[in-house]
Amino acid sequence: MKALHLLTTVAAAALLAACSTASKPAAAPAKAAPATVALKPTSVPIAPGAKQPVQGKLRFVDTGYVVQVTGEVSGLKPGALHGFHVHEHGDCSAPDASSAGGHFNPTGAPHGAHGHGHHHIGDMPQLLADAKGVAKVSFTSHSLKLAGAHSIVGKSVIVHRDPDDPKAQPTGNSGPRVACGVIQAGQ
Repeated sequence: MKALHLLTTVAAAALLAACSTASKPAAAPAKAAPATVALKPTSVPIAPGAKQPVQGKLRFVDTGYVVQVTGEVSGLKPGALHGFHVHEHGDCSAPDASSAGGHFNPTGAPHGAHGHGHHHIGDMPQLLADAKGVAKVSFTSHSLKLAGAHSIVGKSVIVHRDPDDPKAQPTGNSGPRVACGVIQAGQ
C-alpha cells in the first residue's frame, strides 16, 4: 500500500511539473537585409498629363514575418492606376525594359491580385497616382522574399502604363513598361 501511495504521489508530481512548465515563445524568423530599387524611365513616351518621365525609389524590409514595401513613384498619369510587378530578370538594359523578362513566377501560379488567392510572387498592388501623378507605396507582403530560393533581390521592378487586370492571363495586360529598376540588397 505504501508503494502504491508513493507511486501515485510521484506520478501526480510529475504530471503537475509537466503542466506547469512554461512553453517558450516561438523564435522570430531570421530577417534578410533590406533592399532598395531606383526606378528609371524607359523609352516609352510620358503619359498624357504627366510632367516628367516615370521614376521613383522603393525600399523592401524583411520584418521576419512579412516584407514591408515603401516608397514613391512619380511621373505617372494623374489619377490613374498602373500595373506594378517584380519581373524575373534584373536587367533593364533594353530601351523598353523587355530585358527584364516576364513576371517573377517561380511557382507557376496564375496571374492574380496581390494578397488575394493564387498569384505570381511578382504581383504587387497597383499604383494609384494622385492628381500630381505621384503614387505613395506602402504595403506588406507574405509572398515577397528577400532571401532564399524565391528571393526578389537581383530581380527587377516594372511600372506599367496601364492598370493591371488580375483576371487576365498570363500577365494582366498592363501595357508598356514605363519604368524599370533592379532590386539591390543591403542598401
